[in-house]
Amino acid sequence: MAEIRLTNTLTRTKEVFTPIDPKNVRMYVCGPTVYDRAHLGNARPVVVFDVLYRLLRHVHGAEHVTYVRNFTDVDDKINARAARDGRDIRAITDETIGWYHEDMDALGTLRPDVEPRATEHIGQMIAMIEGLVAAGHAYEAEGHVLFAVESYAGYGRLSGRSVEDMIAGARVEVAPYKRNPMDFVLWKPSDEGLPGWESPWGRGRPGWHIECSAMAKELLGESFDIHGGGNDLMFPHHENEIAQSCCAAPGAEFARVWLHNEMLQVEGKKMSKSLGNF
Repeated sequence: MAEIRLTNTLTRTKEVFTPIDPKNVRMYVCGPTVYDRAHLGNARPVVVFDVLYRLLRHVHGAEHVTYVRNFTDVDDKINARAARDGRDIRAITDETIGWYHEDMDALGTLRPDVEPRATEHIGQMIAMIEGLVAAGHAYEAEGHVLFAVESYAGYGRLSGRSVEDMIAGARVEVAPYKRNPMDFVLWKPSDEGLPGWESPWGRGRPGWHIECSAMAKELLGESFDIHGGGNDLMFPHHENEIAQSCCAAPGAEFARVWLHNEMLQVEGKKMSKSLGNF
């Protein structure tokens, strides 16, 4: 069998890839937030992880590889787009997913085996949050549920930063109800004009980070082989995923190998919608 070597962001070393179960190789890659058309930079992780997906299928057999890439279809950017255009949120997300599929198909990439939508896994997110609260890793404050970063000793390992450095360098949401500035939202309240689901903490919607943890656990298990995405997601998204997932399933690895692609650069800056350089 051919040897695959991968540079693991978590260990900062190039390692021989040894799957947990060679008959069930599992990979999760963070997908798009579906509020607008994808640009060329959004296609980079699609192409990068398509190459890896094909290689894994070649080495281990197509029937032994599961590739999951999610759609984030509950998000404040989507809500703002719906309010601006006076359109139904589901209509916007369905349309955007259709565009995304057309564009990525045109690049010749394979579609993942599973493409879960966040809105279809709210129950799993609520269950995970309940477990974190019960275990003392999360707390409720003013209708929000927040993850207590200080409760997880390994926080910062992926990005290689201390909590103090992260506070100094991050755009941390200032909120008086946080015990620690780095604590992040797992659940937040929704008023009548926003999407919401009933929960033990009232009607609300999930924070961004809990989505991927809940979907990865549901579809790939508490421990799986590879988690990928752009290096702009390393902190805080992937760092937060590790913290909540490891605290929700003590003893499990969550993802064994972490892979990050670089950003597509335009005149030395990341291509992004916010900069308008796409």
